[in-house]
Amino acid sequence: MKKSLSEERYRHPEKRGRVDTELVRKPPWIRVRAPQGEGYNKTRETVRRFGLHTVCEEAGCPNIGECWSKSHASLMIMGGVCTRGCSFCNVATGKPEGLDPFEPFGVARSVKEMGLRHVVITSVDRDDLPDGGAGHFCDTVRAVRELCPSTTIELLTPDFRDKKGALEKVVEAKPDVFNHNLETVPRLYPTVRPGARYFLSLWLLKRVKELDGEMFTKSGMMVGLGESDDELYQVMDDMRMADVDFLTLGQYLQPTLKHAKVERFLSPDGFSRLGSVARGKGFLQVASSPFTRSSYHADDDFAEMREKRRAKLSG
Repeated sequence: MKKSLSEERYRHPEKRGRVDTELVRKPPWIRVRAPQGEGYNKTRETVRRFGLHTVCEEAGCPNIGECWSKSHASLMIMGGVCTRGCSFCNVATGKPEGLDPFEPFGVARSVKEMGLRHVVITSVDRDDLPDGGAGHFCDTVRAVRELCPSTTIELLTPDFRDKKGALEKVVEAKPDVFNHNLETVPRLYPTVRPGARYFLSLWLLKRVKELDGEMFTKSGMMVGLGESDDELYQVMDDMRMADVDFLTLGQYLQPTLKHAKVERFLSPDGFSRLGSVARGKGFLQVASSPFTRSSYHADDDFAEMREKRRAKLSG
């Protein structure tokens, strides 16, 4: 009997250990419109004019059409080449070029031109740099603050590979949100995030709160890499022990045949259930849906999270 695509688990055990000849067929709820429209074209033109990289393009985000049509773009600093090779990520891996000292100003100019009230700034991993790129993050925050003082800033950082003083430097720059994704469960790190360490990432989030208890922290996970729900619940508990405020949960989508395979597609109802569990564990804000990504609706979510904290403190 043909397996229903609406089933929570959608597996191909017979293909394990072999090279796939085609991507796993997506279920009906994984559908996106082709990018188009005046807003999309305007955002693309702004990004091109300032010579910027975006995680929207580099990582092949399925939400690029929707976000760019609303002039929302997640800016990726320090180039488009990463020093690591995670099996889920479509960003190029190799030896990066040197840093562009004018990039922070270009980012600030683009934020001003797009009229962003909230900007997400991320980067490739730069293990080749003495501080992992922490100083460049700080320069970018300062440039945006100077040119766009009313814009709130969310940094989505790498783990800096425990480079001394790097995290402290970034926290001192006072972004409104410090975001670092755990991405998956600890059991899968050797194959999914071979260059990272689960407990280092967890420590990073905990350390931010120790350095600045008022700073919002955020982290995200992908569903569909072979994890169990119980493992997801354990990571949620670990995040809460680290006092993470905001959790994002989204469906992993295999970029190419060379990347990690999708082991299951979780239905929208399944994501709603995970979101309910997460809220029950005490997260201040939760975003959970097949298309949720770290920067998806980040502006609205940040505004809502800030109001929730204010209400909690005043109540």
